[in-house]
Amino acid sequence: MYSFLLSVLALVLGYFVYGKFIARVFGPDPKRPTPAVEKADGVDFIVMPTWKVFMIQFLNIAGTGPIFGAIMGAKFGPAAYLWIVLGCIFAGAVHDYLTGMLSVRHGGASLPDLIGIYLGKSTQKVMLVFSVIMLMLVGAVFVYSPAIILGNIAGDGTQMSMMLWVGVIFVYYIIATLLPIDKIIGKIYPVFAFALLFMAAGLLVGLIVKWPSIPELWDGLANRGPELGITGQPIFPCLFITIACGAISGFHATQSPLMARCIKNEELGRPVFYGSMITEGLVALVWAAVSSYFFFDGGAAEVGSSMGAAAPEVVTKVSKNWLGLAGGILAVLGVVAAPITSGDTAFRSARLIVADFLSFPQKSIRNRLMICIPLFIAAGLLLWYNIADSQGFNTIWRYFGWANQTLAVFSLWAVTVYLTLNKKDLRYLVALLPAAFMSAVSVTFICIDKTGLHLPANWNAFLGMGVFVLSLALFYGWKFTRKSKENQI
Repeated sequence: MYSFLLSVLALVLGYFVYGKFIARVFGPDPKRPTPAVEKADGVDFIVMPTWKVFMIQFLNIAGTGPIFGAIMGAKFGPAAYLWIVLGCIFAGAVHDYLTGMLSVRHGGASLPDLIGIYLGKSTQKVMLVFSVIMLMLVGAVFVYSPAIILGNIAGDGTQMSMMLWVGVIFVYYIIATLLPIDKIIGKIYPVFAFALLFMAAGLLVGLIVKWPSIPELWDGLANRGPELGITGQPIFPCLFITIACGAISGFHATQSPLMARCIKNEELGRPVFYGSMITEGLVALVWAAVSSYFFFDGGAAEVGSSMGAAAPEVVTKVSKNWLGLAGGILAVLGVVAAPITSGDTAFRSARLIVADFLSFPQKSIRNRLMICIPLFIAAGLLLWYNIADSQGFNTIWRYFGWANQTLAVFSLWAVTVYLTLNKKDLRYLVALLPAAFMSAVSVTFICIDKTGLHLPANWNAFLGMGVFVLSLALFYGWKFTRKSKENQI
């Protein structure tokens, strides 16, 4: 428990210390008009209260990542704490803040447009397709998991019950994607965000009261997965893919432009973008500690479950047992709402990305429909595969996890180039080092995982170090070449 509490303290301090430093690195200008003011259209560019923008951003990026990811990541042992804390402060929150503020500076530009500006038009086209496909994957996986939970609660957990909830959620996605952002998203997201935060706060109190004997950092950082029968998943890179949204997630860079179009002052970027990522890290820490108790200190037996329980069962069993009926309902509401609200903004982001690329105004409902109809047909086909194939969800989730972190790689390299071009000192290092590290994670994972090249798992250290060094070498090669050309001019 001491490791957990120290990790919580470190995250809070990270916001006030490193978060303030990152804001100074970027240099927000409170007098500069934001896109919400300059481009107000009553649909996507709308000034909203800061507290509401924060709540929406938090719920947009949360999904099931800081919950399900932390539950699965806790099986690796106390190393999960370190990754959540260090990843969140030095990578995830930096990634979210800088991509969000870059979008603000470029008129609310979507992620592929930002990548095109700083990494080239060819990369932009690749990332346009990559981003839209990943957002469709998000929509598919974030329909399936809440539909299962709702089916178990309201029905008998049958295929028919689950299909009914899939249809209900999908209809909601269509409505929320088409309507102005303040009509549904701006009204109900703060309520769902409260439910998710209440769940985390309630479980935090429960942990303090129970004070379980969970593994501490000083007990060692060795992989504890084999104790639970999990083999073939080394901490590097698998932990860094498993816990994504609670540490760093490329999906966030597709969501930040939504709120970049709604903040009224650049100085609000730190609480909205950096702060929401730190808050998500706190939620992930709570679930990592709860899951350590569940898997390593008899928590599973206490709540009437088994060591082999899947993440949704861990959530429902622990929430109902620890928080009582009312608390359990709120907790489950948070867990159900989080993926649903990430799913609908995923489709909204996809609509805006395509619209921006085509320079297609989105004020009229007709224009929105022309882009949305093909997107929803594609998502429907993914959902059909997800349901028809017994392993469809697991396959899609693994590809989503890798695509998620790969997108973070491109986002980090884009902000690295921005800082290199616009700052005259070594401030680009705040983005360069996490960019090189996440490049190593992403490439190593696709090389050794069975969904990729399936190379021997014990090659992980060699591959990771090689990609890290190569990334730095390519960056400094580009930097040296660019400086030489400037000197010649």
